[in-house]
Amino acid sequence: MLFRELNNAKCKTYLLASEGMERAVIIDPVKDRVERYLGVLAYHRLKLDLIIDTLAVSHDLEQYLDLLKRDGALVLVGAPPTPHPSPNVFSLLFRRRSLAGSGIGGIPETQEMLDFCAAQGIVCDVEVIGIQQINVAYERMLKSDVKYRFVIDMASLKA
Repeated sequence: MLFRELNNAKCKTYLLASEGMERAVIIDPVKDRVERYLGVLAYHRLKLDLIIDTLAVSHDLEQYLDLLKRDGALVLVGAPPTPHPSPNVFSLLFRRRSLAGSGIGGIPETQEMLDFCAAQGIVCDVEVIGIQQINVAYERMLKSDVKYRFVIDMASLKA
């Protein structure tokens, strides 16, 4: 299994791949880095099956569809306030690519995902803070002085 952060900007992009099967997923691509993604995929001899796009702003989907292999899928999670420009229908038809979408899910879906992650030992790095540190955390976020996602310890609400 290959897991790689492809850019170290505020918007993170991740590559997950099964090297033995030569299949890959990119999460949250950035339009200015498409050429880099092509290079990374070629270097590892990977074919891109899936792109998961969680960016909640209207943007051109065509360049992401072009990254996908035959029968690949671009999945939009969430919706921007204004619609995305429509991609060229021929880039979907001729290479049998799919464009799909999903809302962000509700409590049952979120709980199912958390249960799955717990069962698989999938965890994330977080910085746990008390509610009393919320203003400091916000200031740090504005200064880009944040390494992990902040999680508020709900027990601190009683203090």
